Amino acid sequence: MGIEERLQRLEDDRAIRDLKARYLRACDSKDPESVRDCLLPTGAVIAYDGFPPFDNRDDFVAIYSQMGCAPGIFDIHHGANGIVTFESETRATGQWSLFFHNINLATKTLTQMGVEYDDVYVKQDGRWWMAETRSRRLSCLIHSVDDAGATMVAVMGDPPASFGEAA
Repeated sequence: MGIEERLQRLEDDRAIRDLKARYLRACDSKDPESVRDCLLPTGAVIAYDGFPPFDNRDDFVAIYSQMGCAPGIFDIHHGANGIVTFESETRATGQWSLFFHNINLATKTLTQMGVEYDDVYVKQDGRWWMAETRSRRLSCLIHSVDDAGATMVAVMGDPPASFGEAA
């Protein structure tokens, strides 16, 4: 690779890392339009462990808006350990570790999960998009909270079949 190609690769790597950060921050700030703007406009694949799979961004964003943007839901997605691998000038893959923390006032639960993401990114019209994003839940800790504020472990270790289940 020449210096110009190497510089472009560095810029593309940074753009992909910023894209993933924007996506996670948009999820935390309950910003469905910014979530949508990170996903490929046509044909995005979203397959998160514990959720139904989606083959387009609009259906996913509708469910995200309903579940993640409800009053009394507080989320933190801390993505780290990103590895970006380029397959071509317009296609790359990414692997990310995620620490997820959720407070749900309606169900009175605190949830923490260790998650791994596998993403595919494509560059179209000069910008990078998440074309595919898949996750695997590796660990789960769910506390139930009683009316006095005391917590009790409801799940520890393997996550329940569906996200939001407490047992």
